[in-house]
Amino acid sequence: MFWKRKSKKQDGQEATDSAAEVAAEKEETASASEDEGAETTERADAEADKAGKKADAEEDAGTEEAADTAEDGDESEETDGAEKTDEPEDATAEEDSEEAEEDRPVDVFDDEGEEAGVTGPDDDGITRVRTVGVFEFDGEKYDVVSNTWIIEADDEGVVVIDPGHDAEAVLEAVGKREVYLVACTNAYSPHIESAIRIAEEFEAPIALHPREMRSWRRHHGAEHRPEIEVEGQGALDIGDLHIDVLALPGSSPGTVGYYVSERGVVFSGDTLLKGEPGMVGNTYIDYTAQLASIGEALLSLPPDTRILPDRGPATTSAAESKNFDSWV
Repeated sequence: MFWKRKSKKQDGQEATDSAAEVAAEKEETASASEDEGAETTERADAEADKAGKKADAEEDAGTEEAADTAEDGDESEETDGAEKTDEPEDATAEEDSEEAEEDRPVDVFDDEGEEAGVTGPDDDGITRVRTVGVFEFDGEKYDVVSNTWIIEADDEGVVVIDPGHDAEAVLEAVGKREVYLVACTNAYSPHIESAIRIAEEFEAPIALHPREMRSWRRHHGAEHRPEIEVEGQGALDIGDLHIDVLALPGSSPGTVGYYVSERGVVFSGDTLLKGEPGMVGNTYIDYTAQLASIGEALLSLPPDTRILPDRGPATTSAAESKNFDSWV
């Protein structure tokens, strides 16, 4: 039983306890000390337990943080790995693009040959007959190697463009097919030399610009006139072909080109060769007009349009667009 302890001082007066009270007080003090010791022990145990739990919590937190850090590290490594992987992917894409460029079919007519012969037909049904002859212009004679082009109009017939010096070679390349039309880009001899011979063999008409008739008569006389007059902005429907006629004055007053859009090809005559405007003999007749024809009519076609000239290798609108500024 615990007694209520009195303070030793009360209202400023000194306490006067009896011996019994002192003994009781001692007993109470001892008991209280034991209780306080027990409380201290319990409190210490509680604090120790609390400290232990805190340490465990901190340890767990440290473990989680370490795990998070490790996970972040893994993610970082994965991210870095992904970024590192992107570089070879880009390199691979570039390599694939280069390989695709290399794998692109080479134009069979993009060659520098100067020998007579036949090439084709290609995937667009076009055959080139390369012939050798002599071109006389302004009192001078020039040895020339000319391109005659044969394009399939349907399963049974073809169009012959710029028949050159060797009619027999052209007829052999035509074979058993019909010739529906003989089309000339102008009336210089490399473009018309075999026109009458081939037209008469198949009773086919000849197409020429009317401003070329003077040159035509000098070579073939007045009795054999072309049946079809073609001019720029005109069109011809031959077999399955739709042919747009392009005005290309410059190398001569009535030079034209024949553009077949569904085949992606234009027959440019001597207006534009690979890498340069075409010359007549060793000169330009009207260089300003010829450049205008090249820029406005030929280089305005889709970039991948194949340009098949009257001599030399094939080229494209895109390739010659890069050269145009150097010609101006």
